[in-house]
Amino acid sequence: MRRPGYDSGMSERAAEFERALHGTGPQPPERTGSRLDDAWQRWMADPRLRRLWDWGGPAAVLVIAAATRLIGLEHPQQIVFDETYYVKDAYALAHLGYEARWPDDANAAFAAGAPDTYYTTGSFIAHPPLGKWIIAAGMAAFGTDSAFGWRVGVAVVGILLVGLTMLVARHLFTSTTMVVVAGALLAIDGNAIVMSRVSLLDTPVAFFALLGAYFALLDRAWASRRLDAWLGHRAGQGRPTHWGPVLWWRPWLLAASLAFGSAASVKWNGFFFLAVFGIYTVVSDAFLRRRAGIELWGTGTVLRQGPVSFVLLVPLALVVYVASWWGWFASDGGYYRHWIEQQGGEAWTGALAWVPHALQNWWHYQVSIYNFNAGLQAHHDYMSNPLTWLFLVRPTSMHYENLGDGVAEAILEIANPLIWWGATAALGYLCVRIVLRLRAGRPVWPEAFILTGVAAGYLPWLAYLSRTVFQFYTIAFEPYLVLGLTMALAAVAGPRTDVERRRLAGLTTVGVYLALVALLSLFFLPLWTGMPMPVWFLQLHYWFRSWI
Repeated sequence: MRRPGYDSGMSERAAEFERALHGTGPQPPERTGSRLDDAWQRWMADPRLRRLWDWGGPAAVLVIAAATRLIGLEHPQQIVFDETYYVKDAYALAHLGYEARWPDDANAAFAAGAPDTYYTTGSFIAHPPLGKWIIAAGMAAFGTDSAFGWRVGVAVVGILLVGLTMLVARHLFTSTTMVVVAGALLAIDGNAIVMSRVSLLDTPVAFFALLGAYFALLDRAWASRRLDAWLGHRAGQGRPTHWGPVLWWRPWLLAASLAFGSAASVKWNGFFFLAVFGIYTVVSDAFLRRRAGIELWGTGTVLRQGPVSFVLLVPLALVVYVASWWGWFASDGGYYRHWIEQQGGEAWTGALAWVPHALQNWWHYQVSIYNFNAGLQAHHDYMSNPLTWLFLVRPTSMHYENLGDGVAEAILEIANPLIWWGATAALGYLCVRIVLRLRAGRPVWPEAFILTGVAAGYLPWLAYLSRTVFQFYTIAFEPYLVLGLTMALAAVAGPRTDVERRRLAGLTTVGVYLALVALLSLFFLPLWTGMPMPVWFLQLHYWFRSWI
Protein backbone atom coordinates (compact mmCIF):
# COMPACT_ATOMS: atom_id res chain seq x y z
CA MET A 1 0.00 0.00 0.00
CA ARG A 2 1.44 3.34 -1.06
CA ARG A 3 1.64 6.29 1.30
CA PRO A 4 -0.53 9.29 0.41
CA GLY A 5 1.32 11.75 -1.77
CA TYR A 6 4.00 9.24 -2.74
CA ASP A 7 3.36 9.47 -6.47
CA SER A 8 3.16 13.26 -6.49
CA GLY A 9 6.41 13.58 -4.51
CA MET A 10 8.25 11.28 -6.87
CA SER A 11 6.90 13.23 -9.82
CA GLU A 12 8.19 16.53 -8.45
CA ARG A 13 11.64 15.09 -7.79
CA ALA A 14 11.70 13.55 -11.26
CA ALA A 15 10.74 16.87 -12.77
CA GLU A 16 13.55 18.63 -10.87
CA PHE A 17 15.97 15.97 -12.11
CA GLU A 18 14.83 16.55 -15.69
CA ARG A 19 15.22 20.34 -15.37
CA ALA A 20 18.70 19.96 -13.94
CA LEU A 21 19.64 17.44 -16.61
CA HIS A 22 18.49 19.57 -19.52
CA GLY A 23 19.30 23.01 -18.07
CA THR A 24 15.71 24.19 -17.94
CA GLY A 25 13.84 25.87 -15.16
CA PRO A 26 15.26 28.15 -12.41
CA GLN A 27 19.04 28.00 -11.95
CA PRO A 28 21.22 29.39 -9.17
CA PRO A 29 22.85 32.73 -10.09
CA GLU A 30 26.36 32.57 -11.52
CA ARG A 31 29.19 33.48 -9.20
CA THR A 32 30.55 36.98 -9.73
CA GLY A 33 34.14 38.04 -9.48
CA SER A 34 37.07 35.64 -9.12
CA ARG A 35 38.91 34.02 -6.27
CA LEU A 36 41.70 36.51 -6.87
CA ASP A 37 39.20 39.33 -6.31
CA ASP A 38 38.07 37.69 -3.08
CA ALA A 39 41.64 37.33 -1.84
CA TRP A 40 42.50 40.88 -2.87
CA GLN A 41 39.51 42.30 -1.02
CA ARG A 42 40.49 40.37 2.12
CA TRP A 43 44.01 41.75 1.93
CA MET A 44 42.85 45.30 1.30
CA ALA A 45 40.49 45.07 4.27
CA ASP A 46 43.61 45.12 6.45
CA PRO A 47 44.50 48.83 6.90
CA ARG A 48 48.22 48.05 7.11
CA LEU A 49 48.23 46.12 3.84
CA ARG A 50 46.10 48.81 2.25
CA ARG A 51 48.58 51.52 3.19
CA LEU A 52 51.46 49.34 2.05
CA TRP A 53 49.87 48.91 -1.38
CA ASP A 54 48.73 52.53 -1.76
CA TRP A 55 52.22 53.86 -1.00
CA GLY A 56 54.49 50.91 -1.68
CA GLY A 57 53.14 50.13 -5.16
CA PRO A 58 53.86 53.59 -6.62
CA ALA A 59 57.15 53.73 -4.69
CA ALA A 60 58.26 50.46 -6.28
CA VAL A 61 57.43 51.88 -9.72
CA LEU A 62 59.61 54.92 -8.98
CA VAL A 63 62.47 52.64 -7.94
CA ILE A 64 62.18 50.83 -11.29
CA ALA A 65 62.07 54.17 -13.11
CA ALA A 66 65.17 55.37 -11.27
CA ALA A 67 67.04 52.13 -12.00
CA THR A 68 66.27 52.13 -15.72
CA ARG A 69 67.26 55.79 -16.03
CA LEU A 70 70.26 56.16 -13.72
CA ILE A 71 72.19 52.87 -13.78
CA GLY A 72 74.99 53.12 -16.33
CA LEU A 73 73.96 56.66 -17.25
CA GLU A 74 77.61 57.64 -17.73
CA HIS A 75 77.88 55.26 -20.68
CA PRO A 76 78.74 56.01 -23.41
CA GLN A 77 81.32 58.56 -22.33
CA GLN A 78 80.82 60.65 -25.42
CA ILE A 79 78.37 63.21 -26.72
CA VAL A 80 75.64 61.44 -28.67
CA PHE A 81 73.14 62.69 -31.25
CA ASP A 82 71.80 66.21 -30.46
CA GLU A 83 73.64 66.36 -27.15
CA THR A 84 76.20 68.09 -29.34
CA TYR A 85 73.94 71.15 -29.20
CA TYR A 86 72.24 71.05 -25.84
CA VAL A 87 75.04 69.88 -23.55
CA LYS A 88 77.54 72.41 -24.84
CA ASP A 89 74.90 75.15 -24.96
CA ALA A 90 74.02 74.37 -21.35
CA TYR A 91 77.63 74.60 -20.26
CA ALA A 92 78.16 77.95 -21.99
CA LEU A 93 74.82 79.20 -20.67
CA ALA A 94 75.90 78.48 -17.10
CA HIS A 95 79.22 80.29 -17.56
CA LEU A 96 78.28 83.18 -19.85
CA GLY A 97 74.52 83.59 -19.50
CA TYR A 98 74.04 82.81 -23.19
CA GLU A 99 74.80 80.06 -25.71
CA ALA A 100 78.20 80.49 -27.35
CA ARG A 101 80.09 79.09 -30.33
CA TRP A 102 82.47 76.14 -29.97
CA PRO A 103 85.45 74.92 -32.00
CA ASP A 104 84.94 72.02 -34.39
CA ASP A 105 86.68 69.47 -32.14
CA ALA A 106 84.81 70.49 -28.99
CA ASN A 107 82.89 67.23 -28.54
CA ALA A 108 85.97 65.07 -28.03
CA ALA A 109 87.55 67.60 -25.67
CA PHE A 110 84.32 67.95 -23.70
CA ALA A 111 83.97 64.19 -23.26
CA ALA A 112 87.64 63.96 -22.25
CA GLY A 113 87.04 66.33 -19.33
CA ALA A 114 88.22 69.59 -20.93
CA PRO A 115 84.97 71.52 -21.47
CA ASP A 116 86.33 75.08 -21.33
CA THR A 117 86.99 75.43 -25.04
CA TYR A 118 84.01 77.61 -25.91
CA TYR A 119 84.33 81.04 -27.50
CA THR A 120 82.60 84.12 -26.14
CA THR A 121 80.81 84.87 -29.41
CA GLY A 122 77.08 84.25 -29.18
CA SER A 123 75.67 81.29 -31.10
CA PHE A 124 72.30 81.12 -32.85
CA ILE A 125 70.05 78.58 -31.12
CA ALA A 126 66.77 76.97 -32.13
CA HIS A 127 65.13 76.52 -28.72
CA PRO A 128 64.58 78.57 -25.54
CA PRO A 129 66.91 78.23 -22.54
CA LEU A 130 65.00 76.46 -19.73
CA GLY A 131 65.77 72.88 -20.78
CA LYS A 132 69.44 73.76 -21.07
CA TRP A 133 69.37 75.27 -17.58
CA ILE A 134 68.15 71.87 -16.33
CA ILE A 135 71.09 70.18 -18.05
CA ALA A 136 73.42 72.80 -16.60
CA ALA A 137 72.07 72.12 -13.10
CA GLY A 138 73.14 68.50 -13.43
CA MET A 139 76.63 69.53 -14.48
CA ALA A 140 76.82 72.01 -11.62
CA ALA A 141 75.96 69.24 -9.16
CA PHE A 142 78.03 66.36 -10.59
CA GLY A 143 80.60 68.02 -12.84
CA THR A 144 81.53 67.22 -16.42
CA ASP A 145 84.26 64.62 -15.91
CA SER A 146 81.62 61.94 -16.48
CA ALA A 147 78.69 61.89 -18.87
CA PHE A 148 76.57 61.25 -15.78
CA GLY A 149 76.90 64.94 -14.96
CA TRP A 150 75.55 66.22 -18.24
CA ARG A 151 72.74 63.63 -18.40
CA VAL A 152 71.49 63.43 -14.83
CA GLY A 153 69.35 66.59 -15.03
CA VAL A 154 67.16 65.15 -17.79
CA ALA A 155 67.21 61.71 -16.12
CA VAL A 156 65.77 63.14 -12.91
CA VAL A 157 63.05 64.88 -14.92
CA GLY A 158 62.30 61.53 -16.59
CA ILE A 159 61.85 59.90 -13.17
CA LEU A 160 59.60 62.75 -12.06
CA LEU A 161 57.57 62.28 -15.25
CA VAL A 162 56.74 58.73 -14.15
CA GLY A 163 55.69 59.95 -10.71
CA LEU A 164 53.58 62.73 -12.21
CA THR A 165 51.89 60.25 -14.53
CA MET A 166 50.84 58.25 -11.48
CA LEU A 167 49.47 61.41 -9.82
CA VAL A 168 47.35 62.09 -12.89
CA ALA A 169 46.23 58.46 -12.94
CA ARG A 170 45.20 58.76 -9.29
CA HIS A 171 42.99 61.70 -10.14
CA LEU A 172 41.48 59.99 -13.18
CA PHE A 173 40.99 56.45 -11.91
CA THR A 174 41.18 56.46 -8.05
CA SER A 175 42.33 52.81 -8.28
CA THR A 176 45.84 52.21 -6.95
CA THR A 177 46.18 49.19 -9.24
CA MET A 178 45.53 51.36 -12.29
CA VAL A 179 47.92 53.98 -10.92
CA VAL A 180 50.68 51.37 -10.61
CA VAL A 181 50.00 49.92 -14.07
CA ALA A 182 50.11 53.37 -15.72
CA GLY A 183 53.34 54.30 -13.97
CA ALA A 184 54.96 50.94 -14.66
CA LEU A 185 54.15 51.08 -18.36
CA LEU A 186 55.95 54.42 -18.64
CA ALA A 187 58.78 53.31 -16.34
CA ILE A 188 59.74 50.34 -18.55
CA ASP A 189 59.02 51.77 -21.99
CA GLY A 190 61.97 52.35 -24.28
CA ASN A 191 60.90 55.72 -25.65
CA ALA A 192 60.65 57.14 -22.13
CA ILE A 193 63.85 55.40 -20.97
CA VAL A 194 66.03 56.58 -23.87
CA MET A 195 64.66 60.11 -23.74
CA SER A 196 65.59 60.22 -20.05
CA ARG A 197 69.11 58.90 -20.64
CA VAL A 198 70.22 61.40 -23.30
CA SER A 199 70.36 65.14 -22.76
CA LEU A 200 67.72 66.29 -25.19
CA LEU A 201 64.94 68.75 -24.41
CA ASP A 202 61.82 66.71 -25.09
CA THR A 203 61.47 64.98 -21.71
CA PRO A 204 61.39 68.32 -19.84
CA VAL A 205 58.70 69.46 -22.32
CA ALA A 206 56.70 66.32 -21.52
CA PHE A 207 57.06 66.90 -17.77
CA PHE A 208 56.03 70.55 -17.69
CA ALA A 209 53.20 69.96 -20.17
CA LEU A 210 51.83 67.08 -18.08
CA LEU A 211 52.21 69.19 -14.95
CA GLY A 212 50.10 71.91 -16.57
CA ALA A 213 47.51 69.32 -17.63
CA TYR A 214 47.41 67.95 -14.07
CA PHE A 215 46.79 71.45 -12.73
CA ALA A 216 44.01 71.83 -15.31
CA LEU A 217 42.42 68.69 -13.85
CA LEU A 218 42.66 70.13 -10.35
CA ASP A 219 41.18 73.39 -11.63
CA ARG A 220 38.21 71.48 -13.00
CA ALA A 221 37.48 70.05 -9.57
CA TRP A 222 38.04 73.47 -7.95
CA ALA A 223 35.69 75.20 -10.39
CA SER A 224 33.04 72.53 -9.81
CA ARG A 225 33.09 73.12 -6.06
CA ARG A 226 33.02 76.90 -6.44
CA LEU A 227 30.15 76.65 -8.91
CA ASP A 228 28.11 74.50 -6.52
CA ALA A 229 28.78 76.93 -3.66
CA TRP A 230 27.74 79.92 -5.80
CA LEU A 231 24.53 78.23 -6.91
CA GLY A 232 23.64 77.31 -3.34
CA HIS A 233 24.22 80.86 -2.18
CA ARG A 234 22.15 82.38 -4.98
CA ALA A 235 19.36 79.89 -4.46
CA GLY A 236 19.29 80.72 -0.74
CA GLN A 237 18.85 84.39 -1.59
CA GLY A 238 16.24 83.70 -4.27
CA ARG A 239 18.39 85.39 -6.92
CA PRO A 240 18.51 84.30 -10.59
CA THR A 241 21.33 82.09 -11.91
CA HIS A 242 20.80 82.46 -15.67
CA TRP A 243 24.40 83.31 -16.64
CA GLY A 244 26.35 81.59 -13.91
CA PRO A 245 29.28 83.10 -12.00
CA VAL A 246 32.54 84.60 -13.23
CA LEU A 247 35.30 82.84 -11.29
CA TRP A 248 38.35 85.07 -11.03
CA TRP A 249 40.16 83.25 -8.25
CA ARG A 250 41.32 79.98 -9.81
CA PRO A 251 44.71 79.14 -8.27
CA TRP A 252 45.13 75.86 -10.14
CA LEU A 253 44.59 77.63 -13.45
CA LEU A 254 47.37 80.05 -12.53
CA ALA A 255 49.57 77.08 -11.64
CA ALA A 256 48.75 75.54 -15.02
CA SER A 257 49.81 78.78 -16.67
CA LEU A 258 53.20 78.61 -14.92
CA ALA A 259 53.67 75.00 -15.99
CA PHE A 260 52.67 75.50 -19.62
CA GLY A 261 54.87 78.61 -19.76
CA SER A 262 57.75 76.47 -18.51
CA ALA A 263 57.06 73.85 -21.18
CA ALA A 264 57.18 76.52 -23.87
CA SER A 265 60.41 77.83 -22.31
CA VAL A 266 62.01 74.47 -23.11
CA LYS A 267 60.66 74.09 -26.67
CA TRP A 268 57.98 76.02 -28.47
CA ASN A 269 55.67 73.03 -28.82
CA GLY A 270 54.84 73.69 -25.17
CA PHE A 271 52.60 76.48 -26.50
CA PHE A 272 50.50 73.80 -28.23
CA PHE A 273 49.63 72.37 -24.82
CA LEU A 274 48.80 75.84 -23.51
CA ALA A 275 46.40 76.46 -26.40
CA VAL A 276 44.72 73.04 -26.42
CA PHE A 277 44.27 72.81 -22.66
CA GLY A 278 43.00 76.39 -22.65
CA ILE A 279 40.22 75.19 -24.96
CA TYR A 280 39.78 72.13 -22.72
CA THR A 281 39.24 74.40 -19.72
CA VAL A 282 36.55 76.44 -21.50
CA VAL A 283 34.73 73.33 -22.72
CA SER A 284 34.98 71.76 -19.26
CA ASP A 285 33.50 74.90 -17.71
CA ALA A 286 30.62 74.78 -20.17
CA PHE A 287 29.78 71.16 -19.30
CA LEU A 288 30.01 71.88 -15.58
CA ARG A 289 27.52 74.74 -15.95
CA ARG A 290 25.22 72.63 -18.06
CA ARG A 291 25.27 69.87 -15.46
CA ALA A 292 24.48 72.42 -12.76
CA GLY A 293 21.33 73.50 -14.64
CA ILE A 294 22.46 77.02 -15.56
CA GLU A 295 20.16 78.18 -18.33
CA LEU A 296 22.67 80.13 -20.45
CA TRP A 297 25.52 77.74 -19.81
CA GLY A 298 27.13 78.04 -23.26
CA THR A 299 26.81 81.78 -23.68
CA GLY A 300 27.84 82.41 -20.09
CA THR A 301 30.98 80.34 -20.55
CA VAL A 302 32.07 81.82 -23.87
CA LEU A 303 31.25 85.48 -23.20
CA ARG A 304 31.93 85.77 -19.49
CA GLN A 305 34.07 83.01 -17.98
CA GLY A 306 36.06 82.29 -21.15
CA PRO A 307 37.76 85.71 -21.37
CA VAL A 308 38.57 85.60 -17.66
CA SER A 309 40.12 82.14 -18.01
CA PHE A 310 42.20 83.46 -20.92
CA VAL A 311 43.50 86.30 -18.74
CA LEU A 312 44.37 83.85 -15.97
CA LEU A 313 46.06 81.35 -18.27
CA VAL A 314 47.88 83.09 -21.11
CA PRO A 315 49.63 86.31 -19.92
CA LEU A 316 51.41 84.62 -17.01
CA ALA A 317 52.66 81.86 -19.32
CA LEU A 318 54.12 84.51 -21.63
CA VAL A 319 55.79 86.21 -18.67
CA VAL A 320 57.38 82.88 -17.70
CA TYR A 321 58.62 82.42 -21.26
CA VAL A 322 60.23 85.87 -21.40
CA ALA A 323 61.73 85.41 -17.94
CA SER A 324 63.43 82.19 -19.07
CA TRP A 325 65.68 84.39 -21.23
CA TRP A 326 66.98 86.32 -18.23
CA GLY A 327 70.59 85.22 -18.91
CA TRP A 328 70.42 86.67 -22.42
CA PHE A 329 69.05 89.96 -21.11
CA ALA A 330 71.56 90.14 -18.24
CA SER A 331 74.61 89.63 -20.46
CA ASP A 332 76.01 91.39 -23.51
CA GLY A 333 77.35 88.63 -25.73
CA GLY A 334 74.21 86.74 -26.70
CA TYR A 335 73.23 86.30 -30.32
CA TYR A 336 71.44 89.43 -31.59
CA ARG A 337 71.82 90.95 -28.11
CA HIS A 338 72.84 94.29 -29.71
CA TRP A 339 71.30 93.78 -33.14
CA ILE A 340 70.12 97.38 -33.41
CA GLU A 341 73.12 99.04 -31.76
CA GLN A 342 75.94 97.06 -33.40
CA GLN A 343 74.58 95.04 -36.33
CA GLY A 344 72.64 97.62 -38.29
CA GLY A 345 69.17 96.46 -37.26
CA GLU A 346 66.27 98.85 -37.70
CA ALA A 347 64.66 100.13 -34.53
CA TRP A 348 60.89 100.28 -34.28
CA THR A 349 59.24 103.59 -35.02
CA GLY A 350 55.89 105.17 -34.42
CA ALA A 351 53.74 103.86 -31.58
CA LEU A 352 56.32 101.23 -30.63
CA ALA A 353 59.35 103.48 -30.62
CA TRP A 354 59.33 103.59 -26.80
CA VAL A 355 60.06 99.84 -26.50
CA PRO A 356 63.62 99.35 -25.12
CA HIS A 357 66.14 98.18 -27.67
CA ALA A 358 66.82 95.06 -25.61
CA LEU A 359 63.22 93.92 -26.10
CA GLN A 360 63.29 94.85 -29.78
CA ASN A 361 66.48 92.85 -30.25
CA TRP A 362 64.95 89.92 -28.38
CA TRP A 363 61.84 90.01 -30.56
CA HIS A 364 63.98 90.00 -33.69
CA TYR A 365 65.75 86.93 -32.28
CA GLN A 366 62.39 85.18 -31.69
CA VAL A 367 61.29 85.88 -35.27
CA SER A 368 64.57 84.47 -36.56
CA ILE A 369 64.14 81.32 -34.45
CA TYR A 370 60.61 80.87 -35.76
CA ASN A 371 61.71 81.26 -39.37
CA PHE A 372 64.49 78.74 -38.83
CA ASN A 373 62.22 76.12 -37.25
CA ALA A 374 59.34 76.65 -39.67
CA GLY A 375 61.61 76.30 -42.68
CA LEU A 376 63.80 73.44 -41.47
CA GLN A 377 63.66 70.81 -44.22
CA ALA A 378 67.19 69.44 -44.25
CA HIS A 379 67.36 65.73 -44.90
CA HIS A 380 68.26 63.51 -41.96
CA ASP A 381 68.63 59.74 -42.09
CA TYR A 382 66.32 59.29 -39.10
CA MET A 383 63.69 61.92 -39.79
CA SER A 384 60.18 60.49 -39.66
CA ASN A 385 56.79 61.55 -40.95
CA PRO A 386 54.35 62.39 -38.10
CA LEU A 387 51.70 60.28 -39.83
CA THR A 388 53.80 57.21 -38.96
CA TRP A 389 54.54 58.02 -35.33
CA LEU A 390 51.68 56.02 -33.82
CA PHE A 391 52.82 52.95 -35.75
CA LEU A 392 56.48 53.09 -34.72
CA VAL A 393 57.81 53.12 -38.27
CA ARG A 394 61.07 55.09 -37.99
CA PRO A 395 62.68 55.32 -34.53
CA THR A 396 65.81 57.43 -34.03
CA SER A 397 69.27 55.96 -33.64
CA MET A 398 71.04 58.01 -30.96
CA HIS A 399 74.33 56.09 -30.96
CA TYR A 400 76.05 53.18 -32.65
CA GLU A 401 79.62 51.95 -32.31
CA ASN A 402 81.23 48.78 -33.61
CA LEU A 403 83.59 47.62 -30.85
CA GLY A 404 85.18 44.88 -32.95
CA ASP A 405 85.30 41.10 -32.52
CA GLY A 406 81.62 40.84 -33.38
CA VAL A 407 80.55 43.19 -30.58
CA ALA A 408 78.70 46.50 -30.93
CA GLU A 409 76.69 48.92 -28.83
CA ALA A 410 73.75 51.06 -29.81
CA ILE A 411 71.09 53.35 -28.42
CA LEU A 412 67.88 53.17 -30.42
CA GLU A 413 64.92 55.30 -29.39
CA ILE A 414 62.39 52.54 -29.94
CA ALA A 415 59.35 52.15 -27.74
CA ASN A 416 58.29 48.76 -26.41
CA PRO A 417 56.20 47.64 -29.40
CA LEU A 418 53.55 45.95 -27.26
CA ILE A 419 53.06 49.11 -25.22
CA TRP A 420 53.11 51.43 -28.21
CA TRP A 421 50.83 49.50 -30.52
CA GLY A 422 48.53 48.62 -27.62
CA ALA A 423 48.27 52.30 -26.71
CA THR A 424 47.52 53.21 -30.33
CA ALA A 425 44.68 50.68 -30.38
CA ALA A 426 43.47 52.08 -27.06
CA LEU A 427 42.98 55.50 -28.68
CA GLY A 428 40.35 53.97 -30.94
CA TYR A 429 38.71 52.35 -27.92
CA LEU A 430 38.56 55.70 -26.11
CA CYS A 431 36.88 57.38 -29.08
CA VAL A 432 34.20 54.67 -29.23
CA ARG A 433 33.79 54.77 -25.46
CA ILE A 434 33.17 58.53 -25.52
CA VAL A 435 30.47 58.18 -28.17
CA LEU A 436 28.69 55.40 -26.28
CA ARG A 437 28.85 57.17 -22.93
CA LEU A 438 27.61 60.46 -24.39
CA ARG A 439 24.64 58.63 -25.89
CA ALA A 440 23.94 57.14 -22.48
CA GLY A 441 24.26 60.54 -20.78
CA ARG A 442 27.27 59.44 -18.74
CA PRO A 443 30.37 61.55 -17.93
CA VAL A 444 33.36 61.32 -20.26
CA TRP A 445 35.83 63.73 -18.69
CA PRO A 446 38.61 61.15 -18.02
CA GLU A 447 38.52 59.95 -21.62
CA ALA A 448 38.30 63.53 -22.88
CA PHE A 449 41.32 64.55 -20.81
CA ILE A 450 43.45 61.73 -22.21
CA LEU A 451 42.51 62.44 -25.82
CA THR A 452 43.09 66.16 -25.25
CA GLY A 453 46.66 65.44 -24.13
CA VAL A 454 47.32 63.27 -27.17
CA ALA A 455 45.82 65.93 -29.45
CA ALA A 456 47.97 68.69 -27.91
CA GLY A 457 51.17 66.71 -28.31
CA TYR A 458 50.51 65.11 -31.67
CA LEU A 459 48.01 66.84 -33.96
CA PRO A 460 49.90 70.15 -34.39
CA TRP A 461 52.79 68.25 -35.99
CA LEU A 462 50.50 67.13 -38.80
CA ALA A 463 50.77 70.68 -40.14
CA TYR A 464 54.54 70.16 -40.60
CA LEU A 465 54.70 66.96 -42.60
CA SER A 466 57.56 68.18 -44.78
CA ARG A 467 59.73 69.39 -41.90
CA THR A 468 62.69 67.61 -40.35
CA VAL A 469 61.03 65.98 -37.35
CA PHE A 470 61.69 62.81 -35.36
CA GLN A 471 59.85 59.94 -33.69
CA PHE A 472 61.19 60.92 -30.26
CA TYR A 473 58.99 64.04 -30.24
CA THR A 474 56.26 61.62 -29.18
CA ILE A 475 57.57 61.59 -25.60
CA ALA A 476 55.60 64.81 -25.12
CA PHE A 477 52.31 62.90 -25.33
CA GLU A 478 53.37 59.39 -24.30
CA PRO A 479 52.03 59.78 -20.72
CA TYR A 480 48.53 60.19 -22.15
CA LEU A 481 49.02 57.12 -24.33
CA VAL A 482 49.84 54.93 -21.33
CA LEU A 483 46.89 56.41 -19.42
CA GLY A 484 44.62 55.46 -22.31
CA LEU A 485 46.16 52.00 -22.47
CA THR A 486 45.59 51.58 -18.73
CA MET A 487 41.92 52.47 -19.14
CA ALA A 488 41.60 49.97 -22.00
CA LEU A 489 43.27 47.21 -19.95
CA ALA A 490 40.84 47.86 -17.11
CA ALA A 491 37.99 47.40 -19.57
CA VAL A 492 39.48 44.11 -20.77
CA ALA A 493 39.82 42.90 -17.18
CA GLY A 494 36.20 43.78 -16.55
CA PRO A 495 34.55 44.86 -13.29
CA ARG A 496 34.71 42.80 -10.13
CA THR A 497 30.95 42.35 -10.38
CA ASP A 498 31.29 40.47 -13.68
CA VAL A 499 30.50 36.76 -13.77
CA GLU A 500 33.41 34.58 -12.74
CA ARG A 501 34.31 33.07 -16.10
CA ARG A 502 34.40 36.47 -17.88
CA ARG A 503 36.28 38.12 -15.04
CA LEU A 504 38.83 35.32 -14.91
CA ALA A 505 39.31 35.44 -18.69
CA GLY A 506 39.78 39.22 -18.56
CA LEU A 507 42.29 39.10 -15.71
CA THR A 508 44.22 36.33 -17.43
CA THR A 509 44.37 38.26 -20.70
CA VAL A 510 45.65 41.41 -18.98
CA GLY A 511 48.11 39.43 -16.86
CA VAL A 512 49.58 37.64 -19.87
CA TYR A 513 49.82 40.92 -21.80
CA LEU A 514 51.63 42.71 -18.96
CA ALA A 515 53.99 39.76 -18.50
CA LEU A 516 54.87 39.86 -22.21
CA VAL A 517 55.39 43.62 -21.99
CA ALA A 518 57.84 43.17 -19.11
CA LEU A 519 59.75 40.40 -20.92
CA LEU A 520 59.96 42.47 -24.10
CA SER A 521 61.32 45.43 -22.14
CA LEU A 522 64.05 43.18 -20.71
CA PHE A 523 64.85 42.04 -24.24
CA PHE A 524 65.16 45.61 -25.56
CA LEU A 525 66.87 47.09 -22.49
CA PRO A 526 70.42 46.60 -23.86
CA LEU A 527 69.41 48.54 -26.98
CA TRP A 528 67.96 51.36 -24.87
CA THR A 529 70.99 51.74 -22.59
CA GLY A 530 73.92 51.24 -24.97
CA MET A 531 75.12 47.94 -23.49
CA PRO A 532 77.83 46.15 -25.51
CA MET A 533 76.37 43.00 -27.09
CA PRO A 534 77.09 40.54 -29.88
CA VAL A 535 76.14 41.91 -33.27
CA TRP A 536 73.89 38.93 -33.96
CA PHE A 537 71.93 39.65 -30.77
CA LEU A 538 71.73 43.35 -31.65
CA GLN A 539 70.30 42.49 -35.05
CA LEU A 540 67.49 40.48 -33.42
CA HIS A 541 66.03 43.79 -32.24
CA TYR A 542 65.63 45.23 -35.73
CA TRP A 543 62.26 43.72 -36.59
CA PHE A 544 61.76 45.93 -39.65
CA ARG A 545 64.19 47.41 -42.13
CA SER A 546 63.03 50.92 -41.19
CA TRP A 547 64.29 50.36 -37.62
CA ILE A 548 67.90 50.00 -38.76
